[in-house]
Amino acid sequence: MAKKCEVCGRGSIKGASRSHSNIKTIRRLNINLQTKTINGKKEKVCTKCIKTIKKTK
Repeated sequence: MAKKCEVCGRGSIKGASRSHSNIKTIRRLNINLQTKTINGKKEKVCTKCIKTIKKTK
């Protein structure tokens, strides 16, 4: 499975790590995914969506 939210479709992004000599190394910035049961189905959902779902209920 991809590291992607099944509700909003948000995924990981690329960022750069910089050393002391300013050499760039590409790295992944993953989102915080949690498995939650929504409408009787287990889904991988980001914490941003969990907060939004909790607010709207």
